[in-house]
Amino acid sequence: MKLAGSRIWVTGASSGIGAALARELESRGSQVAVSARREDKLKEVADGRMHVEPVDVTDKAAMLAAAASIRAALGGIDVIVLNAGAWDQVRVDRWDSEVFRRHFDVNLMGLVHGIEAVLPTMLEARAGMIVGIASVAGYRGLPNSEAYGATKAAQINMLESMRVDLRRHGVKVQTVCPGFVKTEMTERNSFPMPFIISAERAATEIADGIAKEKAEVVFPLPMKLMMKTARLLPVAPWAALLAKAVRRPG
Repeated sequence: MKLAGSRIWVTGASSGIGAALARELESRGSQVAVSARREDKLKEVADGRMHVEPVDVTDKAAMLAAAASIRAALGGIDVIVLNAGAWDQVRVDRWDSEVFRRHFDVNLMGLVHGIEAVLPTMLEARAGMIVGIASVAGYRGLPNSEAYGATKAAQINMLESMRVDLRRHGVKVQTVCPGFVKTEMTERNSFPMPFIISAERAATEIADGIAKEKAEVVFPLPMKLMMKTARLLPVAPWAALLAKAVRRPG
């Protein structure tokens, strides 16, 4: 895919990976539309060079309207990058179903709404690309990630199913699974984050993956190898290994 001239909609673009990716794509000649809830932050990212479309991904009607507005502004949507996400740690001794609801509303239903907003026109054109930003956290259960990890696993599975069903329709599906990236979300973490990279490096990896039309983009390489290998471990040893690793002294 030639990024230059491509019309690309990036959600969750007010900061972090989304903001860095929007800038990277624009620098490569793409026509970019950026969305998130914070209009002031979007305008900073766009700097007058991108179409700004504030929207809450949890609102289906708003997402459908946003897609129509972006198609009118750009003349169409060739690629959608569904990047909006939520992350909060889960404490099993303070179980709160609302934490799960928020994660599923933003991470999973936000993805579903974005797909619904662009898929009919892509099917009609028999062209287009849907890029879902998941996470290596969706590969295996991780400590304090009961909500976040569950949504990321669901995203990975859903995108894989879509890749099969859309193959004959000319619509491509890409799954992106970053490791730890320096963003507003991760700066709140108090635990070790191995192989953490900058949002700018993550943006380069994703933009390269879109250009190559790769089915899956996983980075950085050390995290990719570690988490791909972890998927091969039996369930009980994996749980025992992580429980030992996170056990606090005393």
